[in-house]
Amino acid sequence: MTTIAELTLPTDGFALADTFRELPDLEVHVESVVAEGPCRTTPLVWFSNVEPDALEPALERDPSVDQYRRLLDETADEEWFYRLRYSGDVASICQAVYGHGGTVLGASVADDQWTLRLLFPLREELSDAVSDIEEQGTRVDVRRMVEAGADEDLETTAALTEPQQEAIAEAYRQGYYDVPREISLEELANELDISHQALSERLRRANRVLASEQLEDPTNGMVTDSH
Repeated sequence: MTTIAELTLPTDGFALADTFRELPDLEVHVESVVAEGPCRTTPLVWFSNVEPDALEPALERDPSVDQYRRLLDETADEEWFYRLRYSGDVASICQAVYGHGGTVLGASVADDQWTLRLLFPLREELSDAVSDIEEQGTRVDVRRMVEAGADEDLETTAALTEPQQEAIAEAYRQGYYDVPREISLEELANELDISHQALSERLRRANRVLASEQLEDPTNGMVTDSH
């Protein structure tokens, strides 16, 4: 079933990292992203809280940007509309999405993080795309994931990727969360045929997603101590 997801990536591991360092107050909203062949990724981007005479020199120096073109002059909201062409490293991350049938619905930046809103025909393709991005050395957190039509605003439903589900389920079954532990991280990683570093990351991210669900609904499953 078609899946919509929100992924976060650190700004220093994705597009426009140098531009954000030069212009820390810059605000960015990506309208859409188009793949022009296997090696070119072209987003349409709204920039605000900046003037073109400061923005464009920063884009010139940014190694993640091959080309840029201003499409609209200043609007009533003091925003600037550009078409960018990403360089190879950033394009390869986007190609991990396209290569598994994904579509970038939009993206924005806040608190030193990119948030990407993605659509995939199948949940398994999302999981494969995330794995491919992580293999390139970029940290990815899946913050929201829903089946299309269930909650299109992504307000209430968080979920784990399949590798995260597998890791945390196996950790529970094997007694990793018991006190004392029945299995070490290294032994569990061997069971799953992955490195212990990769397993540690999967468990950390899975625990973060589950904790965020609990914090968003702090009464869910809460037991009150009557003593």
